[in-house]
Amino acid sequence: MLPLATLSIYCLAIMAASMLGGYVPLCIRLTHARAQLLMSFVAGLMLGVSLLHLLPHAIDEAQSVDSVTQWMVGGFVAMFLLLRAFHFHQHEPRAHEVDEACPHEHQHAHGSSSVNWLGVAVGMSIHTLIDGVALAANVLAETEEAGSSWLAGVGTFLAIALHKPLDSLSITSVMTAGGWSPRVQHLANFAFSLMCPLGCALFLLGLHHVVERQHFALGCVLGLSAGVFLCIALADLMPEIDLHDRDGVRLYLALLLGLALAYGIHSIEPAHEHNHEHPHTQASGVSGE
Repeated sequence: MLPLATLSIYCLAIMAASMLGGYVPLCIRLTHARAQLLMSFVAGLMLGVSLLHLLPHAIDEAQSVDSVTQWMVGGFVAMFLLLRAFHFHQHEPRAHEVDEACPHEHQHAHGSSSVNWLGVAVGMSIHTLIDGVALAANVLAETEEAGSSWLAGVGTFLAIALHKPLDSLSITSVMTAGGWSPRVQHLANFAFSLMCPLGCALFLLGLHHVVERQHFALGCVLGLSAGVFLCIALADLMPEIDLHDRDGVRLYLALLLGLALAYGIHSIEPAHEHNHEHPHTQASGVSGE
C-alpha cells in the first residue's frame, strides 16, 4: 500500500472520530467517570507513542540526538504555551453541571463565550495541524524503513484518532454553553475535522522544498511531534485525571493499558530495517566520485 493511500485512510478515520466526538453532547450524556477513563487511557497511549515511537524514529532519521532533543523540547514548550495561552481544552461537557450547580456562573460563561470560542478555534486548529504533520512524518518514516506502508504509523494514528473526539467535545461544549445552534456546531466540527488532513498535506508539500536534507528534516519534525504528544499527555490530559477519587485504581489501570497498547503496537508494525542512506552518507558518496 502506498504511503498516500495509508494517510488517506487514516485521515478519513480521524475525520470520522472528530465528527463523532462533536455529536456526543448532543446525543448522549458523557459521565464524569467515563470521560476520566478515556482521558487516562489516551494519556498513556500518547505518552507511549511519544517516547516509544516518534522519538526513536526521529533519532534514526536525523542521525543526531542533539538536534532531535532540541526539537522535542521546542515542541513541548510550544504546545505548553499554546495550551496556557488559549485554554482551549475542556475534555468534559460542563454545560449541564453549570446549569445545575450555579445559574449565575452559567450566565457569566455565556457572556464570555465569544472569547472562549476564539481560543478554542485558534488553539484547536494549530494543535490539529501539528497532529497532521506528526501523522504524515511518522507514516513516511516507517514506510521508508520497512519498505511498506502497511500499518506504518499506526501508533500515531491511534493516539490522534482517540484524542480527536475529546478535542471535538471541547468545541461543542463551549459552543453549547454559548448558545450556538446544533447546525452551526456541526459545521464548525466538520471544519475542525479537516485540520488533520490539511496538516498532512502541508507537510508532504513542504518536504519537497528540502530535498537535499529530507531525512534530517523528517527527523526534526518527528522530534517536534514527540514533544507535542508528550506535552499533551503530561501537561494537558494527566492533570485533569482525578487519581484520588473512588475510581483511582481503574484510572491507573487505564493509563497503564494505554502505555501497554503503545508498546504492543511495536509487534504489529512493519519490521524496521534501518537501511536507508542518510543525506550526509549520500553527500560523502558523491564527493568521493
